[in-house]
Amino acid sequence: MRNTAVDLFFCYTANSMIHQTIKASPLYSRLRRLYEKHERLLVPGVLVLGVLFDFITFRTIKISSAFILLGFYALMAGAMIFFINYHDTHRTPRRGNGLRYLRLAAPLIVQFTFGALLSASLIFYWFSGVLSVSWPIILILVALMISNEALRHLYQKPIVQISVYFFTIFSYSTLIFPYLFNSISAWVFVFGGLTSLAALYGYVRLLARFLDGVEAQQKRITRSTIVIFIVMNTFYFLNLIPPIPLSLQEAGIYHNIEREDGAYILHAEVETFFERILPGETIHIQDKDFVYVYTSIFAPTDLDTVIYHQWQYYNPDTRDWEDRDRLSFAIFGGRDDGYRGYSVKSSVDEGLWRVNAETARGQVLGRIQFTVEDVEEARTLEQIVR
Repeated sequence: MRNTAVDLFFCYTANSMIHQTIKASPLYSRLRRLYEKHERLLVPGVLVLGVLFDFITFRTIKISSAFILLGFYALMAGAMIFFINYHDTHRTPRRGNGLRYLRLAAPLIVQFTFGALLSASLIFYWFSGVLSVSWPIILILVALMISNEALRHLYQKPIVQISVYFFTIFSYSTLIFPYLFNSISAWVFVFGGLTSLAALYGYVRLLARFLDGVEAQQKRITRSTIVIFIVMNTFYFLNLIPPIPLSLQEAGIYHNIEREDGAYILHAEVETFFERILPGETIHIQDKDFVYVYTSIFAPTDLDTVIYHQWQYYNPDTRDWEDRDRLSFAIFGGRDDGYRGYSVKSSVDEGLWRVNAETARGQVLGRIQFTVEDVEEARTLEQIVR
């Protein structure tokens, strides 16, 4: 993972502590004044820029290498939280500059690792789901990423540090466990959550053995951890957490689809320049023609599962979406360009439609919305090879 503006944003807390400990240089003073002058625009601007940069570049990173690095971040965050609280509680003797400098750098390291873990989770959740469905978990991630500056006094408390740490390792388990077990079944998520819970229990017991303050707060830490565990599982079983590691790479609506020598021949309407740039898709049919929906879905190696196309029609009378069909096709992981499949429906009413690409449990990983119009004259078609 790259050091993004999100991580730089988190590092500001540590910089303020360093400024209080060592005499500021003239260059540091000038940079600090410049930062404070433009803080209201610089911080959110760099934050957004860094997140967008990660979104663009993340797919070029080898997944296995990214998970190893994220695992290192998780271990480093736990080690630095322990060191900060141990150093401050026991007033570690100043036997040299090493520990003093490490204490100055430790908050920076913690915030950097938190930022890397949270931004990685945000990227996976974003690409593996639909914002209109998965917005609660995405909102929590964004809130944690930007709250560090506004609530930095709270982040100095062990209970807050440990609670955020548990959330990050729980999120990390939801990313890596489907890859380890080549499955997106519910038991994988539950097992990942229980593993995270057990790991945190051992970690808190270790902290309590050396830190009196943590032992006194064990009940509060336990309550906070249980609340996070319940919320995450509630989100999952309400299908608000997307089906990581699957992600929808391409989706389209067509008049016909044929398979030939391993390729898909897609028969699409020839669009004018204005039709291409205008939002939304429209398909023009005659006499209840068949309508085809094509999707390409990324899945890691050795992951085999079934994908469903949930066809829904918007009823203007009830102003609600009605389920019309749920059609399935199998995918087998490992193809870089995504695993392709399609569904076809007849007797498609005129009006607004959408098709959700989802798992057997109903987790939505992508959606295509389009309008169906009945016409007297057939539209000109072109062939697209996939």
